[in-house]
Amino acid sequence: MMRLYTTRSIQNQLGMWWKYDIYFILSYALGTLKITMTPNTFAYQLSINEEVSSFSDLAHISGTENALFTWIHIDINDDASVKWLRNGEYALDDLVINALLADETRPRYTGIGDGAIVILRGVNLNENADPEDMISIRLWITKNFVISVQRRPLKAIRDMRDRFDKDKPLKSSGEFVALLVHRLLERMSPTLVSLDDTLDHIEEQMMERADAAFREHITHARRQALILRRYIAPQRDVIGNLKMSDLDIITAQSKQSLQESYNQNTKFVEDLDALRERGAIVRDELATAISDRLNKNMYILSVISAIFLPLGFLTGLLGVNIGGIPGTENQNAFYIFSSIMIFLTAIQIFIFKKLKWF
Repeated sequence: MMRLYTTRSIQNQLGMWWKYDIYFILSYALGTLKITMTPNTFAYQLSINEEVSSFSDLAHISGTENALFTWIHIDINDDASVKWLRNGEYALDDLVINALLADETRPRYTGIGDGAIVILRGVNLNENADPEDMISIRLWITKNFVISVQRRPLKAIRDMRDRFDKDKPLKSSGEFVALLVHRLLERMSPTLVSLDDTLDHIEEQMMERADAAFREHITHARRQALILRRYIAPQRDVIGNLKMSDLDIITAQSKQSLQESYNQNTKFVEDLDALRERGAIVRDELATAISDRLNKNMYILSVISAIFLPLGFLTGLLGVNIGGIPGTENQNAFYIFSSIMIFLTAIQIFIFKKLKWF
């Protein structure tokens, strides 16, 4: 079955794209279309004889009715593959296509007929990337058929692909989804452990010396926990809906695996909540330590000022340039005055000690 563009939809294309659309449709209808996929777009098919076939050309994929399981993975950045998704033999509902190709997504589960849209998130483990910049993986699943779509490379998908390359294919959509969820959560665990270790390190450093520079590290750790929770929390609901689904796609064995993933996801959410609260406590402790240190320094300065206040008064009084200043004719007056000041300082220190000012 092929879904053709209407005249209006063709007119809505920008520039010369409408010519490309017509070329794509005619080429597909004549059987001359060849789509060479990018490395991030690939397909696997498990035959009834349990033989795995991989494809570098989407047009060569045989019908799913003669296969035990088919997995097609599409990179949205590959324009030709996206065109195939919109116009290929696996004609999907517009609602499904829009969900798979949406710019912004959140984890969700939506059952449609005998299939379901499943959108999940995985931590970003790509080079020079922030783990909390989570990557979306969008799935359309039916009984023996899965289409997955991504914008950026995801390690969990690489794990799934390695399994097929090693002739250890999955035999059902339910088994595929259950394993993918497990791999996504397994990849998240080191990131959460790293966050926890970061706060541990900051606390250890604070015990040695409270430094205002730690505030930036604490804020960054709390921000990471907040962003991760934003997607991991609703993902828990998605996994819960999957394991409670009435669709034949999810077998009893797959539901058991999803239950374990649900428990693990719940633990991650609880850990993230604990990390946020712990970060707030560490930040408050840091603010208190810095404030105490500042108050102590101000107190020391105040005591020093109190000691030198009467001394400053005496030196100022005797330093006025008017007649009658005592000791001007005495050669030992300076030594006598210095001794008096030392004596006054000693008396003040004694009094401050008695009052326990320091």
